[in-house]
Amino acid sequence: MRLWHKTIFRGRDWFDRLTVQPFRRVKWKLSGAEIKKGTRIPRMWANWPHQLRIGENCVLEPGIRFKLDGPWAPGPSIDVGNKTFLGNNVEFNAQGKVTIGERCLVGAGCRFIDHDHGIEANAPMGDQSCDISPIQLEDEVWLGANVIVLKGVTIGKGAVIGAGAVVRENVPEGEIWAGVPARKIGSR
Repeated sequence: MRLWHKTIFRGRDWFDRLTVQPFRRVKWKLSGAEIKKGTRIPRMWANWPHQLRIGENCVLEPGIRFKLDGPWAPGPSIDVGNKTFLGNNVEFNAQGKVTIGERCLVGAGCRFIDHDHGIEANAPMGDQSCDISPIQLEDEVWLGANVIVLKGVTIGKGAVIGAGAVVRENVPEGEIWAGVPARKIGSR
């Protein structure tokens, strides 16, 4: 039975590489996205694909959403480094810029939100201007599943963020953070 399963899964992977991948690559290239060689392209969504740059040999899982709020602008606004892993259902919600370094691990369900709505009491929230600040993950950062990274955050090289954390301040290099809001719990 085990051999049968391996044969089916390898066959499915081979079929995907020969048939579906070339079409996806052409589709994303024609829409303006820059996806480098060696990166397999799953089912994913982007409202402004030309704002997207993904490096070489990245592993992308299905369901990733690249949502860029606001009118058309020249790109890229979302920049993913080489050999980075993005898990299932990762979401980028950006008005400014989100940069992910090389060899990062971004767990399933993570969210990147680089802006906040205004909260003045005398006007509807939807009518107020947004406060925008870029997000940056340096190289070799690991985010556990369902981490939320908020505007203006830089996560230093080699840092680890525990699953479910909400990161709202900068994380120094090599530190381990967890919780809501995220706090330092150790060092590597």
